[in-house]
Amino acid sequence: MTVGVRTAHTADLDPAELRAVRALLDAAFDGYDDDDWEHALGGMHVLVSDEEGLAAHGSVIQRRARYRKRWLRVGYVEGVGVRADVRRQGLGGRVMAEAERIIDRAYDLGALSASDDGAPLYAARGWRLWRGRLYGLGTRGVVRLRDDEDCTYVRPAAAGDLDFKRKLVFDWRDGDVL
Repeated sequence: MTVGVRTAHTADLDPAELRAVRALLDAAFDGYDDDDWEHALGGMHVLVSDEEGLAAHGSVIQRRARYRKRWLRVGYVEGVGVRADVRRQGLGGRVMAEAERIIDRAYDLGALSASDDGAPLYAARGWRLWRGRLYGLGTRGVVRLRDDEDCTYVRPAAAGDLDFKRKLVFDWRDGDVL
């Protein structure tokens, strides 16, 4: 299998490429909705293609997270998906290698919310489960994100050593909190 890896900002993807990414993610995840899609846009995309077309995707978008008394610039990984016929062939790892390069060079911290299927990939790559409480800024103030507390993985970049038992407060975005 011949594989090509391309990195591009959302603004540099043409409508056909964006439709292909959305179709791949719709097929990869049950219940992938418009909020999920919106979360994957506005940053850097990692596109892995083969002879059949788009084989894998992931994006790194910028978010902010409050840690102690400091707001961190977070490279948040979204929309990591692999076409069903080429899963377990290392393409997710190729996506993550490029996403990690972006995070390590441009952000204080990497973060992502892992599915049960994806968690082993991230853990094997050195991502660590955040053990502290998670919150999001909502239209009604700070809201606890209980559903994310057992599946949010982080990768310290420029932020250096962090206490993984402290709380993190993420910025607001549609679909996460009211």
